[in-house]
Amino acid sequence: MPWHRQPGGGGRAPGAGPTLGRVSDVAIELDGQYRALREEAGAARRERGVLVVRGQDAAEYLQGQLTNDIEVLEPGQGAYSALLDRKGKMQADMRVLRTADDVRIGLEPEALAVTLRHLTMYAIGRDVSVEDHTDELALISVVGPASSQLTGLPPLAAENDHAPAELDGIEATVVRTDLGLDLVVDASDADGALAAVEKRGVAPVSEDALEIVRVENGRPRFGREMTQETIPQEAGINERAVSFTKGCYIGQETVARLHYKGKPNRHLRGLRLSGPAEAGAVVTLGERELGKVGTAVLSPAHGAIALAILRREATPGDEVAVGGETSAEVVDLPFERCDTTGDLSVE
Repeated sequence: MPWHRQPGGGGRAPGAGPTLGRVSDVAIELDGQYRALREEAGAARRERGVLVVRGQDAAEYLQGQLTNDIEVLEPGQGAYSALLDRKGKMQADMRVLRTADDVRIGLEPEALAVTLRHLTMYAIGRDVSVEDHTDELALISVVGPASSQLTGLPPLAAENDHAPAELDGIEATVVRTDLGLDLVVDASDADGALAAVEKRGVAPVSEDALEIVRVENGRPRFGREMTQETIPQEAGINERAVSFTKGCYIGQETVARLHYKGKPNRHLRGLRLSGPAEAGAVVTLGERELGKVGTAVLSPAHGAIALAILRREATPGDEVAVGGETSAEVVDLPFERCDTTGDLSVE
């Protein structure tokens, strides 16, 4: 899944409110970026924590720590996975890439410290080293249906597959994503790699535009929808992140019991909002608090929409209150959207 950077601040003087012209310009610019992401491709540099796990026991060790099957991966393959505590609650989600020499983990920056501490502590007595390479590597995300065509990079068979590549003399690892591809390069080459893809016709885009596409596609993000109180099934990531055929791992008992015998108390849902909402806004049904908004965006295709993990009392079609002033319809994911010909399609 998916390596993020928060958008930078604007140029207005402190305390100055946005003028109508500025708001309109921002909306027009974001609409153009969105169109590029949906019709061709857009690119941005994104922040991501990076851990490299080495040693003869690396894959076997991670097999007992993470939710997905790591040992089955061949060099050039990858998997989406999670690190849990003993109660089955998420500590991090991550992309795991296996190479001939090591296993590379990419994760949200806010989950880096707890994951590094956990993997270092439990590696004692094994032929395993865990190294933080966050400052040495950078990631360029290229998103859109023409990602491979415009960049000239070879298409890969499955999400998280990866291969070495070169762009204008810059060495990179290209990784297939759900919506395009990622380029992992040396940090010193980040600007050059971004310039290289833009030269090939890929549009520069903002984090805001990328978040709209993520929300429309219904993919939760750790630190937004998913927190350290989330169980994988509640976030709807079991199919992508959890193996139910591998051996034991930390938190397995809770995850397996819920999968085979129980029903989660919460589910990832979409919200079609009547107006703007903020992340963290409380969602209620009558007097009952159901959860909080994880991410809210203003989509050129849908208007105001959001992702939230809500109590199971909220079912698709229900109308809920958001933040006390906004109403919303609960919907299944992913959001349907209209393409440029006006036809309705589903991601």
